[in-house]
Amino acid sequence: MLKGLALTPPVIGRISIGKVVEKDGRRLPEKDDEFTVTSQVQNREGWITHPIDETLRPSVGAKLRSIPVRLLFDDADLSLRANYTLFDRGTGRPMCVGNGETCKRSTPSGVQTLPCPSPEGCEIAKGGHCRPYGRLNLRIGDDDELGTFVFRTTGYNSIRTLSARLRYFNAVSGGLLSTLPLELRLRGKSTTQSHRAPIYYVDLTVRAGMSLKEAIANARTESQSRQACGFDQGALDEAARHGFAAGAFEESEEEGGPVVEEFFPDDFDHGQAAGSDCSVTKPGLAAKLNRKAASVQRAGVVSGGE
Repeated sequence: MLKGLALTPPVIGRISIGKVVEKDGRRLPEKDDEFTVTSQVQNREGWITHPIDETLRPSVGAKLRSIPVRLLFDDADLSLRANYTLFDRGTGRPMCVGNGETCKRSTPSGVQTLPCPSPEGCEIAKGGHCRPYGRLNLRIGDDDELGTFVFRTTGYNSIRTLSARLRYFNAVSGGLLSTLPLELRLRGKSTTQSHRAPIYYVDLTVRAGMSLKEAIANARTESQSRQACGFDQGALDEAARHGFAAGAFEESEEEGGPVVEEFFPDDFDHGQAAGSDCSVTKPGLAAKLNRKAASVQRAGVVSGGE
Protein backbone atom coordinates (compact mmCIF):
# COMPACT_ATOMS: atom_id res chain seq x y z
CA MET A 1 0.00 0.00 0.00
CA LEU A 2 1.25 3.51 -0.82
CA LYS A 3 2.44 5.38 2.25
CA GLY A 4 0.92 8.76 3.02
CA LEU A 5 -2.22 8.07 0.95
CA ALA A 6 -5.52 8.15 2.84
CA LEU A 7 -7.86 5.33 1.82
CA THR A 8 -11.35 6.82 1.83
CA PRO A 9 -14.70 5.08 1.21
CA PRO A 10 -15.28 4.35 -2.50
CA VAL A 11 -17.39 7.17 -3.97
CA ILE A 12 -19.68 6.55 -6.94
CA GLY A 13 -21.60 9.84 -6.80
CA ARG A 14 -22.36 13.10 -5.01
CA ILE A 15 -25.32 14.55 -3.11
CA SER A 16 -25.58 18.33 -3.23
CA ILE A 17 -28.00 21.15 -2.35
CA GLY A 18 -26.42 23.68 -4.66
CA LYS A 19 -24.21 24.14 -7.66
CA VAL A 20 -21.53 26.37 -9.12
CA VAL A 21 -22.82 28.83 -11.73
CA GLU A 22 -21.10 31.41 -13.93
CA LYS A 23 -22.07 35.05 -13.30
CA ASP A 24 -20.34 38.05 -14.85
CA GLY A 25 -17.44 35.87 -15.90
CA ARG A 26 -16.97 34.39 -12.42
CA ARG A 27 -17.84 30.93 -11.18
CA LEU A 28 -19.78 31.26 -7.92
CA PRO A 29 -21.62 28.78 -5.67
CA GLU A 30 -25.41 29.02 -5.63
CA LYS A 31 -27.77 27.46 -3.11
CA ASP A 32 -30.78 25.33 -4.03
CA ASP A 33 -33.90 24.15 -2.20
CA GLU A 34 -33.62 20.48 -3.15
CA PHE A 35 -31.14 17.64 -3.37
CA THR A 36 -29.42 16.70 -6.61
CA VAL A 37 -27.64 13.36 -6.96
CA THR A 38 -24.83 13.59 -9.48
CA SER A 39 -22.09 11.42 -10.92
CA GLN A 40 -18.42 12.34 -10.50
CA VAL A 41 -18.19 13.60 -14.06
CA GLN A 42 -18.45 17.28 -15.04
CA ASN A 43 -19.15 19.09 -18.29
CA ARG A 44 -19.41 22.81 -19.05
CA GLU A 45 -22.79 23.04 -17.32
CA GLY A 46 -21.52 21.37 -14.14
CA TRP A 47 -21.81 17.94 -12.58
CA ILE A 48 -23.75 15.40 -14.65
CA THR A 49 -26.86 14.07 -12.94
CA HIS A 50 -26.62 10.46 -11.77
CA PRO A 51 -29.27 8.09 -13.26
CA ILE A 52 -30.49 7.28 -9.73
CA ASP A 53 -31.57 10.93 -9.25
CA GLU A 54 -34.58 10.45 -11.51
CA THR A 55 -35.70 7.24 -9.78
CA LEU A 56 -35.61 8.96 -6.36
CA ARG A 57 -37.99 11.77 -7.34
CA PRO A 58 -41.67 11.18 -6.49
CA SER A 59 -42.66 12.32 -10.01
CA VAL A 60 -41.01 13.76 -13.10
CA GLY A 61 -39.77 17.26 -12.33
CA ALA A 62 -40.67 17.05 -8.63
CA LYS A 63 -38.23 18.48 -6.10
CA LEU A 64 -36.07 15.92 -4.32
CA ARG A 65 -36.16 16.71 -0.59
CA SER A 66 -35.67 13.27 0.94
CA ILE A 67 -33.49 10.29 0.01
CA PRO A 68 -33.66 6.76 1.51
CA VAL A 69 -30.15 5.86 2.62
CA ARG A 70 -28.07 3.47 4.70
CA LEU A 71 -24.67 3.96 6.29
CA LEU A 72 -21.60 1.96 5.37
CA PHE A 73 -20.18 1.86 8.91
CA ASP A 74 -21.35 1.33 12.48
CA ASP A 75 -18.85 3.91 13.77
CA ALA A 76 -20.43 7.37 13.38
CA ASP A 77 -17.03 9.07 13.02
CA LEU A 78 -16.23 6.97 9.96
CA SER A 79 -19.42 7.97 8.15
CA LEU A 80 -19.23 11.69 9.03
CA ARG A 81 -15.88 13.45 9.27
CA ALA A 82 -16.03 17.12 10.24
CA ASN A 83 -13.02 19.37 10.79
CA TYR A 84 -11.91 22.98 10.61
CA THR A 85 -10.20 23.02 7.22
CA LEU A 86 -7.96 25.51 5.43
CA PHE A 87 -7.18 24.85 1.76
CA ASP A 88 -4.45 26.30 -0.43
CA ARG A 89 -6.72 28.28 -2.75
CA GLY A 90 -4.29 28.04 -5.64
CA THR A 91 -3.63 24.30 -5.67
CA GLY A 92 -6.60 22.86 -3.76
CA ARG A 93 -4.29 21.08 -1.31
CA PRO A 94 -5.36 20.98 2.36
CA MET A 95 -3.02 23.18 4.40
CA CYS A 96 -4.43 22.70 7.90
CA VAL A 97 -7.08 20.38 9.35
CA GLY A 98 -8.07 20.63 13.02
CA ASN A 99 -10.78 19.82 15.55
CA GLY A 100 -10.51 22.81 17.88
CA GLU A 101 -7.87 21.14 20.06
CA THR A 102 -5.15 19.87 17.73
CA CYS A 103 -4.50 20.17 14.01
CA LYS A 104 -2.34 18.71 11.27
CA ARG A 105 -0.66 21.52 9.38
CA SER A 106 1.46 21.43 6.25
CA THR A 107 4.68 23.38 6.88
CA PRO A 108 7.97 23.78 4.95
CA SER A 109 9.43 21.08 7.19
CA GLY A 110 6.54 18.67 6.66
CA VAL A 111 3.19 17.94 8.27
CA GLN A 112 3.18 18.85 11.96
CA THR A 113 0.68 18.30 14.78
CA LEU A 114 -0.01 21.63 16.48
CA PRO A 115 -2.58 23.19 18.84
CA CYS A 116 -5.85 24.23 17.13
CA PRO A 117 -7.49 27.28 18.74
CA SER A 118 -10.43 27.17 16.22
CA PRO A 119 -10.69 29.70 13.36
CA GLU A 120 -11.62 32.61 15.63
CA GLY A 121 -8.34 32.40 17.52
CA CYS A 122 -5.99 31.21 14.78
CA GLU A 123 -3.52 33.57 13.13
CA ILE A 124 -3.42 31.76 9.77
CA ALA A 125 -7.22 31.49 9.63
CA LYS A 126 -7.72 35.25 9.28
CA GLY A 127 -9.80 36.16 6.25
CA GLY A 128 -12.51 33.56 6.81
CA HIS A 129 -10.94 30.85 4.67
CA CYS A 130 -10.74 28.25 7.46
CA ARG A 131 -14.21 26.81 7.94
CA PRO A 132 -16.01 23.76 9.30
CA TYR A 133 -16.03 21.17 6.54
CA GLY A 134 -17.98 17.92 6.76
CA ARG A 135 -18.15 14.82 4.54
CA LEU A 136 -20.92 12.26 4.96
CA ASN A 137 -20.74 8.97 3.04
CA LEU A 138 -24.05 7.22 2.39
CA ARG A 139 -25.34 4.21 0.51
CA ILE A 140 -28.23 4.70 -1.93
CA GLY A 141 -29.78 1.54 -3.30
CA ASP A 142 -28.23 -1.92 -3.31
CA ASP A 143 -26.37 -2.01 -6.64
CA ASP A 144 -23.01 -1.45 -4.92
CA GLU A 145 -23.01 -2.38 -1.23
CA LEU A 146 -19.55 -0.91 -0.64
CA GLY A 147 -19.96 2.14 -2.90
CA THR A 148 -21.11 5.46 -1.44
CA PHE A 149 -22.48 8.84 -2.39
CA VAL A 150 -20.78 11.72 -0.58
CA PHE A 151 -22.55 14.78 0.81
CA ARG A 152 -20.18 17.68 1.50
CA THR A 153 -21.08 20.73 3.56
CA THR A 154 -19.59 23.74 5.30
CA GLY A 155 -22.83 24.51 7.13
CA TYR A 156 -22.90 24.61 10.93
CA ASN A 157 -26.55 23.53 11.06
CA SER A 158 -26.03 20.49 8.84
CA ILE A 159 -22.83 19.38 10.59
CA ARG A 160 -24.28 19.82 14.07
CA THR A 161 -27.59 18.11 13.22
CA LEU A 162 -25.98 15.17 11.42
CA SER A 163 -23.43 14.67 14.22
CA ALA A 164 -26.15 14.60 16.87
CA ARG A 165 -28.42 12.26 14.89
CA LEU A 166 -25.64 9.76 14.23
CA ARG A 167 -24.69 9.59 17.91
CA TYR A 168 -28.30 9.27 19.03
CA PHE A 169 -29.06 6.54 16.49
CA ASN A 170 -25.87 4.72 17.46
CA ALA A 171 -26.90 4.83 21.13
CA VAL A 172 -30.52 3.71 20.79
CA SER A 173 -29.76 0.95 18.24
CA GLY A 174 -26.91 -0.59 20.22
CA GLY A 175 -24.34 0.37 17.59
CA LEU A 176 -26.23 -0.92 14.53
CA LEU A 177 -25.85 2.19 12.39
CA SER A 178 -24.94 0.32 9.20
CA THR A 179 -28.23 -1.61 9.10
CA LEU A 180 -30.63 1.14 10.19
CA PRO A 181 -33.08 2.17 7.42
CA LEU A 182 -32.55 5.94 7.34
CA GLU A 183 -33.56 8.94 5.27
CA LEU A 184 -31.63 12.08 4.37
CA ARG A 185 -33.95 15.09 4.59
CA LEU A 186 -33.70 18.72 3.59
CA ARG A 187 -35.13 21.11 6.18
CA GLY A 188 -35.58 24.86 6.15
CA LYS A 189 -35.69 27.58 8.78
CA SER A 190 -35.31 31.34 9.13
CA THR A 191 -33.05 33.21 11.52
CA THR A 192 -32.20 36.83 12.29
CA GLN A 193 -28.80 36.25 10.67
CA SER A 194 -30.50 35.19 7.43
CA HIS A 195 -32.72 38.32 7.56
CA ARG A 196 -35.80 36.06 7.78
CA ALA A 197 -34.93 34.47 4.43
CA PRO A 198 -35.14 30.66 4.43
CA ILE A 199 -31.93 28.70 4.89
CA TYR A 200 -31.63 24.98 4.28
CA TYR A 201 -29.79 22.30 6.18
CA VAL A 202 -29.61 18.52 6.07
CA ASP A 203 -31.06 16.12 8.65
CA LEU A 204 -30.99 12.34 9.06
CA THR A 205 -34.11 10.47 10.25
CA VAL A 206 -35.62 6.99 10.12
CA ARG A 207 -37.45 6.15 6.90
CA ALA A 208 -40.81 7.81 6.30
CA GLY A 209 -43.71 5.71 7.56
CA MET A 210 -41.49 3.79 10.00
CA SER A 211 -41.25 4.29 13.75
CA LEU A 212 -37.93 4.27 15.58
CA LYS A 213 -38.85 0.92 17.19
CA GLU A 214 -39.57 -0.60 13.79
CA ALA A 215 -36.31 0.77 12.37
CA ILE A 216 -34.29 -0.73 15.24
CA ALA A 217 -36.04 -4.10 14.86
CA ASN A 218 -35.31 -3.99 11.14
CA ALA A 219 -31.65 -3.15 11.83
CA ARG A 220 -31.29 -6.03 14.29
CA THR A 221 -32.81 -8.53 11.84
CA GLU A 222 -30.56 -7.31 9.01
CA SER A 223 -27.48 -7.43 11.24
CA GLN A 224 -28.22 -11.03 12.25
CA SER A 225 -28.75 -11.99 8.60
CA ARG A 226 -25.40 -10.47 7.66
CA GLN A 227 -23.59 -12.27 10.45
CA ALA A 228 -25.14 -15.57 9.39
CA CYS A 229 -23.70 -15.04 5.91
CA GLY A 230 -20.25 -14.22 7.29
CA PHE A 231 -20.38 -10.45 6.74
CA ASP A 232 -17.88 -8.95 9.24
CA GLN A 233 -19.00 -5.36 9.92
CA GLY A 234 -16.42 -4.89 12.68
CA ALA A 235 -13.59 -5.76 10.29
CA LEU A 236 -14.97 -3.35 7.68
CA ASP A 237 -15.02 -0.50 10.21
CA GLU A 238 -11.48 -1.32 11.30
CA ALA A 239 -10.24 -1.39 7.70
CA ALA A 240 -11.79 2.04 7.10
CA ARG A 241 -10.26 3.38 10.32
CA HIS A 242 -6.78 2.30 9.21
CA GLY A 243 -7.42 3.69 5.73
CA PHE A 244 -8.25 7.18 6.99
CA ALA A 245 -5.20 7.13 9.29
CA ALA A 246 -2.85 6.19 6.42
CA GLY A 247 -2.69 9.77 5.12
CA ALA A 248 -2.19 13.16 6.73
CA PHE A 249 -5.20 14.65 4.93
CA GLU A 250 -8.34 13.08 3.48
CA GLU A 251 -8.58 15.23 0.32
CA SER A 252 -5.95 15.00 -2.39
CA GLU A 253 -4.98 17.96 -4.59
CA GLU A 254 -7.12 16.50 -7.36
CA GLU A 255 -10.21 16.42 -5.13
CA GLY A 256 -9.43 19.68 -3.37
CA GLY A 257 -9.76 21.92 -6.44
CA PRO A 258 -13.50 21.36 -7.01
CA VAL A 259 -14.08 21.49 -3.22
CA VAL A 260 -12.44 24.92 -2.97
CA GLU A 261 -14.45 26.23 -5.92
CA GLU A 262 -17.78 25.02 -4.53
CA PHE A 263 -17.37 25.44 -0.78
CA PHE A 264 -14.54 27.95 -0.25
CA PRO A 265 -15.13 30.70 -2.86
CA ASP A 266 -12.63 33.55 -3.12
CA ASP A 267 -15.02 36.35 -2.15
CA PHE A 268 -17.28 35.43 0.77
CA ASP A 269 -19.06 38.82 0.52
CA HIS A 270 -20.65 37.76 -2.76
CA GLY A 271 -22.55 34.87 -1.19
CA GLN A 272 -22.13 31.76 0.91
CA ALA A 273 -20.77 28.51 -0.42
CA ALA A 274 -23.20 25.98 -1.84
CA GLY A 275 -22.70 23.64 1.07
CA SER A 276 -23.23 26.23 3.79
CA ASP A 277 -26.50 26.73 5.64
CA CYS A 278 -26.70 30.46 4.88
CA SER A 279 -28.70 31.96 2.06
CA VAL A 280 -26.98 34.23 -0.44
CA THR A 281 -26.55 37.74 0.97
CA LYS A 282 -25.71 41.12 -0.48
CA PRO A 283 -22.17 42.51 -0.15
CA GLY A 284 -21.56 44.17 3.19
CA LEU A 285 -20.49 47.77 3.75
CA ALA A 286 -16.88 46.82 4.44
CA ALA A 287 -16.69 44.93 1.15
CA LYS A 288 -18.14 47.88 -0.76
CA LEU A 289 -15.68 50.29 0.82
CA ASN A 290 -12.76 47.98 0.12
CA ARG A 291 -13.75 47.64 -3.51
CA LYS A 292 -14.19 51.41 -3.84
CA ALA A 293 -10.77 52.04 -2.30
CA ALA A 294 -9.21 49.48 -4.64
CA SER A 295 -10.92 51.12 -7.59
CA VAL A 296 -9.61 54.57 -6.63
CA GLN A 297 -6.11 53.15 -6.18
CA ARG A 298 -6.19 51.50 -9.60
CA ALA A 299 -7.39 54.77 -11.17
CA GLY A 300 -4.45 56.58 -9.58
CA VAL A 301 -2.01 54.04 -10.93
CA VAL A 302 -3.44 54.33 -14.44
CA SER A 303 -3.45 58.14 -14.46
CA GLY A 304 -0.07 58.85 -12.93
CA GLY A 305 1.03 56.09 -10.59
CA GLU A 306 4.08 53.90 -10.91
